[in-house]
Amino acid sequence: MAKYEEYERKTEELLLPIMEEYSFELVDVEFVKEGSNRYLRAYIDKPGGITIDDCEAVSRRLSDLMDEKDFIEEAYILEVSSPGLGRPLKKEKDFARSLGQEVEVRCYRPIEHVKEFGGILKTYDAKTVTIQENENTDRVLERDNIALIRLAFDF
Repeated sequence: MAKYEEYERKTEELLLPIMEEYSFELVDVEFVKEGSNRYLRAYIDKPGGITIDDCEAVSRRLSDLMDEKDFIEEAYILEVSSPGLGRPLKKEKDFARSLGQEVEVRCYRPIEHVKEFGGILKTYDAKTVTIQENENTDRVLERDNIALIRLAFDF
């Protein structure tokens, strides 16, 4: 397991009791490098949406626990936020909740010279995702070729 995956796993373990206490959902945890900074991000949600006050409350609790446990060796910026409009689908519950909704899919390897697809999420299983691109076309995509799948949104 990579170091960043271990950081994410341990952070998730710290967050789960907080999520249960507040009746929030932990959508994702990521430890990433952007430019010269590293970020530890927790994405949280609840029915009706997350507020800034919700994020602040969780951030304060998590920050205290992170200081106490001190398992991340390098400097990082802690962020707690909503997953946003274009939330990625990562866990099985994300796929189940998004059935029938419009999604955007980005693939690692092109399929017929195309790496990005959009459509209605019809089905999924451990190996494939099926989207309905239009009335007559369903596209079955291999999950191991999916770099990102997220809810589509328009402004």
